Amino acid sequence: MPVEQLSTTKPVKAAFGAKNRKRLIDLYFSSQGCQEIETAAAWRHVYGLLLWIDQTTGLAHCYESDKSQPGKNWYARTLAFHDWLSTSLGVSPNDLHSSIDWLFLHATDDLTAAVLKGAEKVALAAERQRSRYFERGFPEPGEDPELVAIIEDVLGDNLNRKPSPGQWKELVQRIRAHLSLENKRKNLLGEGFEDVIAQVIRRSDSSQSLEVHTRSPLQSLPGFSNTKQGEKPNKVDVAIIRPDRRILVTAKWSVRADRERQFISDYNDYVYAESHSKPWEYVFVTNEFDPARLKRACDQLAGNSRLFSNVVHINTDSLIATYGDKPEPTMQQVLSHIDQERLISLENWLKRLQA
Repeated sequence: MPVEQLSTTKPVKAAFGAKNRKRLIDLYFSSQGCQEIETAAAWRHVYGLLLWIDQTTGLAHCYESDKSQPGKNWYARTLAFHDWLSTSLGVSPNDLHSSIDWLFLHATDDLTAAVLKGAEKVALAAERQRSRYFERGFPEPGEDPELVAIIEDVLGDNLNRKPSPGQWKELVQRIRAHLSLENKRKNLLGEGFEDVIAQVIRRSDSSQSLEVHTRSPLQSLPGFSNTKQGEKPNKVDVAIIRPDRRILVTAKWSVRADRERQFISDYNDYVYAESHSKPWEYVFVTNEFDPARLKRACDQLAGNSRLFSNVVHINTDSLIATYGDKPEPTMQQVLSHIDQERLISLENWLKRLQA
């Protein structure tokens, strides 16, 4: 499923904001020619939109970069994941990058366009401020002679025609922007993951019976009206509502220790706020690959009951392929949870929603 690149030349304010994310996600599905999607294809769209290539390994990211370097255990597992994914998508391992990371790449295109447009305005103002020093030969704003020298040294004779000073300046600006953008990926994987999961739910709901909300205040959802005085509003990542079901979803691309503690805190808030005295479901959706974290999510209790009604992984086959033929004990326990359908795939969960 090669991901078509549809760039926009119009600068966008808040390129990583909710409004532009929605526009880009809609644009993605439009480019794929699928306003509605099959549940079996849902994981492809999640990975197509959000998964990325780790800059330090050149492989599809499935675990922390520092633990996935050559020579470490997770490098071999990341190779296995990269192989499984490229095979599943029908592309060569070397071309996998063209089939994933759509949302981030297009958001960064939008941001770069805005930065360059802003730079033009700044340059005009700077020219006025610099006018009295024109004869002194001051360096231009944005110039980086050392970076230019490195590029010239590496490319050498391959530079058939030496770029103009303006072209060098634009190249430096683009390189700087690219190197600083990885920090913004964290923002995209937060709310962006919630947005993509919500879109996948809506687009796979053939009966159009599900009402899907993102980041809604808990008390605005049906049957959760109890509040504590002075309490800060708790926003639910994704909420799925229909007359006979209420499902509160915590959607986290990966899991950290503080997020695990937050699961319990959120659950207690939900229990306190519930006002209809009717059953509701608490679901965890993730792309986490760490076996210990997945096992804890599956085993976590609230009182004498399981904390999560369902623990959902974007694609459990990817876990099986990544863990390999001789999984370690904790990985074996995760595989057992998959066999027992305690840990289920996004595809199977979507089917259950529609059942």
